[in-house]
Amino acid sequence: METEIRLNYAALRWRLFRELRQQIGLLVLLLHVVDMADGHIRYSIPEEMKKGSVIGNVAQDLGLDLTRLRSGRARIVTGENVHYTELKTDKGILLVNERIDREQLCGDVMPCSFSFEMILENPMELHQITVEVLDINDHAPVFPFKDKPISFEISESAAVGVRFPLQSAEDFDVGQNALKDYILSANDNFVLKQQVNPDGSRYVEMVLHKPLDRERRPQFSLKLIAVDGGTPQRSGSINIAVTVLDVNDNDPVFNQSVYKTSVVENTKKGSSILTVNATDADSGSNGVITYSLSKMKGIADDIFTIDQNTGTIYVSGQIDYEKNKKYELRVEAKDQGGLTGIGKVIFDVVDVNDNAPVINVMSFSSLLSEDVQPGTTVAILNVKDSDSENNGQLKCSIDNKLPFAIESSLTNYYNLVSNQQFDRESISEYNITITATDLGSPPLSSSAQLHLKISDVNDNAPLFEKNSYSAYITENNPPGYSMFAVKAHDSDWNQNARISYLLEDTDVSGSPVSTYVSLNSESGVLSAIRSFDYEQFKQLQVVVKAQDGGSPPLSSNVTVKILIQDQNDNPPQVLYPVQTGGSVVAEMVPRSADVGYLVTKVVAVDVDSGQNAWLSYKLQKSTDRVLFEVGLQNGEIRTIRQVTDKDAVKQRLTVIVEDNGQPSRSATVIVNVAVADSFPEVLSEFTDFTHDKEYNDNLTFYLVLALAVVSFLFITCLVVIISVKIYRWRQSRILYHSNLPVIPYYPPRYSDTMGTGTLPHVYNYEVCRTTDSRKSDCKFGVAGSQNVLIMDPSSTGTMLRIQNEKSILDEPDSPLEDGGSPPLSSNVTVKILIQDQNDNPPQVLYPVQTGSSVVAEMVPRSADVGYLVTKVVAVDVDSGQNAWLSYKLQKTTDRALFEVGLQNGEIRTIRQVTDKDAVKQRLTVIVEDNGQPSRSATVIINVAVADSFPEVLSEFTDFTHDKEYNDNLTFYLLLALAVVSFLFITCLVVIISVKIYRWRQSRILYHSNLPVIPYYPPRYSDTMGTGTLPHVYNYEVCRTTDSRKSDCKFGMAGSQNVPDPSSTGTMQRMQHKMSILDEPDFSLEVHGLDSK
Repeated sequence: METEIRLNYAALRWRLFRELRQQIGLLVLLLHVVDMADGHIRYSIPEEMKKGSVIGNVAQDLGLDLTRLRSGRARIVTGENVHYTELKTDKGILLVNERIDREQLCGDVMPCSFSFEMILENPMELHQITVEVLDINDHAPVFPFKDKPISFEISESAAVGVRFPLQSAEDFDVGQNALKDYILSANDNFVLKQQVNPDGSRYVEMVLHKPLDRERRPQFSLKLIAVDGGTPQRSGSINIAVTVLDVNDNDPVFNQSVYKTSVVENTKKGSSILTVNATDADSGSNGVITYSLSKMKGIADDIFTIDQNTGTIYVSGQIDYEKNKKYELRVEAKDQGGLTGIGKVIFDVVDVNDNAPVINVMSFSSLLSEDVQPGTTVAILNVKDSDSENNGQLKCSIDNKLPFAIESSLTNYYNLVSNQQFDRESISEYNITITATDLGSPPLSSSAQLHLKISDVNDNAPLFEKNSYSAYITENNPPGYSMFAVKAHDSDWNQNARISYLLEDTDVSGSPVSTYVSLNSESGVLSAIRSFDYEQFKQLQVVVKAQDGGSPPLSSNVTVKILIQDQNDNPPQVLYPVQTGGSVVAEMVPRSADVGYLVTKVVAVDVDSGQNAWLSYKLQKSTDRVLFEVGLQNGEIRTIRQVTDKDAVKQRLTVIVEDNGQPSRSATVIVNVAVADSFPEVLSEFTDFTHDKEYNDNLTFYLVLALAVVSFLFITCLVVIISVKIYRWRQSRILYHSNLPVIPYYPPRYSDTMGTGTLPHVYNYEVCRTTDSRKSDCKFGVAGSQNVLIMDPSSTGTMLRIQNEKSILDEPDSPLEDGGSPPLSSNVTVKILIQDQNDNPPQVLYPVQTGSSVVAEMVPRSADVGYLVTKVVAVDVDSGQNAWLSYKLQKTTDRALFEVGLQNGEIRTIRQVTDKDAVKQRLTVIVEDNGQPSRSATVIINVAVADSFPEVLSEFTDFTHDKEYNDNLTFYLLLALAVVSFLFITCLVVIISVKIYRWRQSRILYHSNLPVIPYYPPRYSDTMGTGTLPHVYNYEVCRTTDSRKSDCKFGMAGSQNVPDPSSTGTMQRMQHKMSILDEPDFSLEVHGLDSK
């Protein structure tokens, strides 16, 4: 039993968007027929489906499962060479294998289909499959010779209803998609008629519907269009060209019935005057026209000729207005068919102006002052023309750009007058061309030239080339140096243009400008009288006057701004660190410092400007060059490697600060750095610095003390000498009046007792010790830097040290074990982070506070709002928010004038500086960190609001006096000490000289024969054989219990610890090394010996 399953699917349709895009056919599955007995299936598909498109599900339509297809090795068998289909056994579907073209497969046969068989094995089965290919409208109607148009030549006399057969189009599609109709493009003369052949094919004919007129439309361009019935509709076209042939049925016709024009007398022979034009609507030989002249009036045949081809009329004789004022001509136009047209031509003769005007100058003033008023007569002219009527009428004119006008006075007389004010400086002379023109056509003219000069009047002041000038001069210039030359010009002439240059009286910083610059009155060269200093003032303005030699003289001024350019004449000045003689340790670097650790920052300024003030920092000399580096631009001294225990404690860095001038200048600063973790370690290496600082700090005190002592000794010596003189004078007076014999006195001779000599020195020691330290350090009680530890000798202290250095920090991994057997353990790493505490106040680096500071900054009175006065630079060695610094203005002379930046410390003006503001301004800035509790530091800044230094000094004389006093104090002390010492030494020399002289006199008496009564002084005996104690000294000794060095220094002579000179005593020295230095608590004993 055979069952056909037909499945109809609506065809999917897409419209064609552009002609170049490919139309996609609609897939329509019309019918599936399944023959269950024979296995027959029928599918319908449109042509031109893409390869791989689905035709149908064979397995489903035959009732087979996919396993059967695979096990039966299903395949397609066809007798054709082209396999249009392909079976997918894994899915059971039938696919398009090759493009199917219905026209190629079946041609005109309908319906179009192809069949093939599908074979299955195990068991053997055979199924027939038929695929019907449906036509789509993929072909347009085509004319066989579409590239060659259809051409017809039809006479304009052809009768209505004549038929003209046309080509037929072909369409390969069938059915509804086949050729359906023909269309002829719109026109008035032809229509289209379609006919049917006995075989059913169509053909068309073109029929003449209305008569043709070649003169109206000689050609037709038509188009025949063939269309099919498909959707979308397709079409094809072919062009039709129709040419209308001519018939001689029109006469030549002129475009004008009468031609009228004028001709000028004396026109040259051969000149063309007029061209006539006739037209013939016919074509070919019927439209060819020839021209000729006939029945000419008078002697016109000798004067005019015509070109028979172009119709142009030429002059062939002499035209004279006086003989004939008008000519009339008759022109004929004839075609080749014998038809003729007639036209008329009239010529009016025009008179010619052949006489030019004549100009005569009756009066003329060749020199005219520039200050004459407008309306002044310059010249009188007489102008004539021998022509008549319009040709004899005259018009005089000059150039409109000239300041003159022509006025008519009498008949044929004209006056040349001025109509503007003259300016000789603009135009010093005029070339005036007077033109006389008649009113003829064409007009004739003649001209006369006048040369007028303008005399000068002093009406222009000298003018400088610029409104202001800027001159540049480098400071430290030699006097007499030519800086700049001004130049003015005067538009006047001769004496009125002679310019002299003068310098206006102005003041520069309270002094006349003539004390600074000079001006050459002839050349205008400005020269410097003195050498300028850029740091004193940066510019000055002078006013130069230029005056001419006219009467009265005229002048003008110009301002010359002389800008003094900076020269690199000032070396850099180091602001921080401050260099003093007593500097011990400027900075301290811990041995745990990492790479890049900021040691300190060198702050320097240069009073020069520009590149002369660009500073660079270099490390000139260093104890260890591979340990430190200095920032080239910022002066920051940082470590360039890890600090180790091998690095020396004492580091000395020499930093050179160099500017960018040519030649460059530099300054050096010495930075002492201590690489250590504790202060005792530092002091053991820097004792020489301590001594130097103590010396420098106490220099003034010692000078005063020395001056007092020397002065006391000098005065005492004078008093003793005077006393001895008075005493001896009194003794001499007594001896002079008595009869006692002279007993000479011999000084006693001293001998040692027990051979031990005297005890010339007494020592006094200060010992600083600690009770429980591994090291006991001693420091001299000298004012040092903030990093120096000062210990009071009268007190004791304890420095606790960690006895076990191997703490948890040295053992990052500490194992933790349980008590089991075997024990189990685990490790953990404990990271101890040391948190910062706000234990350091901010440190102000700039401005540096010194006792002799006069004026830190200077603000000109021309300073605008926001003017930068200075910048407070501070640092905080803490970290985190403890190091966040804020700047506040704590106190100020005028709070409404200055403000300080909260974050950057910049001090700026908050309003315009006025003349009412005080010169002396004192600002107190507090620098506060962000710690809890916060710490702060204050800095006092002296600001001078002035434009010149004299104005500042008048207000700050107290500071100047103090500074001068402090600077000169040491000098005066040294001078006074030298003078007193000189007098004292001179006095001693005189006394010794007198003593020697008298001693020699006494020796003379000793060897003489005079009786001598010896005088023996008492003999002193030593106590315990130690000898006498003729000198007393006082020493201060500083010792430590466990130090490598024990230092001592001499104290002042005559300390309070010195024993009484009238007694004797000894100081027993310790015989053993286990002395008081080994005892934490000791007492210093002085044993007194009883004198015998």
